[in-house]
Amino acid sequence: MSHRKFEAPRHGSLGFLPRKRAARERGRVKAFPKDDKTKPCHLTAFMGYKAGHTHIVRELEKPGSKMHKREIVEAVTVLETAPMVVVGVVGYVETPRGLRTLTSVWAGNLNDEVRRVFYKKWYASKKKAFTVYAKRYATEAGQKETKAELEKIKKYATVVRVIAHTQMSKVRIGSQKKAHLMEIQVNGGDTKAKVDFAVNLFEKQVPVTNVFAEGEFCDVIGVTKGHGFKGVISRWGVRHLPRKTHRGARKVACIGAWHPSRVSWAVPRAGQKGFHHRTETNKKIYKIGKSSRVEKGNMKTEFDLTVKDITPMGGFPHYGTVTEDFVIIKGSVMGPRRRVITLRKPPLHSHLQGCPRTGLPQVRRHLLQARPRPLPDLRGEGQVQWSHEEEGVNPLSSGGFLCARSCCLAIAYPLTKKKKKKKKKIAVSDSQGTREL
Repeated sequence: MSHRKFEAPRHGSLGFLPRKRAARERGRVKAFPKDDKTKPCHLTAFMGYKAGHTHIVRELEKPGSKMHKREIVEAVTVLETAPMVVVGVVGYVETPRGLRTLTSVWAGNLNDEVRRVFYKKWYASKKKAFTVYAKRYATEAGQKETKAELEKIKKYATVVRVIAHTQMSKVRIGSQKKAHLMEIQVNGGDTKAKVDFAVNLFEKQVPVTNVFAEGEFCDVIGVTKGHGFKGVISRWGVRHLPRKTHRGARKVACIGAWHPSRVSWAVPRAGQKGFHHRTETNKKIYKIGKSSRVEKGNMKTEFDLTVKDITPMGGFPHYGTVTEDFVIIKGSVMGPRRRVITLRKPPLHSHLQGCPRTGLPQVRRHLLQARPRPLPDLRGEGQVQWSHEEEGVNPLSSGGFLCARSCCLAIAYPLTKKKKKKKKKIAVSDSQGTREL
């Protein structure tokens, strides 16, 4: 045998064990930001749906670098964030073993979107959830009970969270009608102010601009794309054995010593790949756009005054049209399209938390959008990128216009016929006379 290198880094990280399927499709917030009572009351999380990827062209603000004030292209992710509806409030008490639920208070009227959450088969049920509670809530006795529960939260609770859900009727992704429900912690102010803040939001729509702002950082929580049961080559990335290996080559050569007579937990084994719960921290929010019903041309920026929407011609692949508020986040986001994504304010120990909004580098220029495919121009003047280009309007004054296809940068120039070069005629004289070649 040839020389064997005995020291080698292991294949695959052990920091994400166990690699098993997530319990739920929605990303769970395991730790909310630390509370600061000196600030006004505010929500600390929000939910949206992944629409797709694109990229932007922006001016880099990095003094001292050779790329300062130059244009760069960065990949971004588009999340559709329709307003969420607050339907309840929960109070928690701190104990030596963690938080304990004190009591919960729900709003008087709940939408069918959120009532579907409490049923496995909505179509076969009697749809009686919260009907008795709503009747009781409307009476004087019910109002007294509700007020007593709220006073109990104000007196004893240390942590206050609201119960909010998404609006599937506005997002319209596929045939799903059941909303996603989650608890969002209220930070800032004392307990009394938090409860009043939460009750004031009952049955109201909360837009994403009430939680986040452009230029801020956020944490992204979700479930990755599932790939099913995979072997060690795909799941852990171990080396493929030689072709002549006995009993298969896509395996681990040695799974351990004779003793101890068991397989170590650190040895790569076949199993579930993907559909794992993951949290990515400090993702930059480049832009928060308004709904296309409210503002036409919601992708217009300071340097790109072209009137266009975030949705490409033909819609985002496997998603459709983005009609509600949206958030553009730098980089990638886990999960496939239509996957629900939880956005959380970063914790106070983050090194980016103290940065003022105005001091952060801002996006200076948006020129590109994602295109599922380049659409041909019947007039033969190039590929159609936006709808206004069919009318002869070109966003760039140069010979061509920028065209994005599946998050790739390309330049499409007008199709022109090449002029044939005329051959120079040479006079040749010989015994037969003078002639031109």
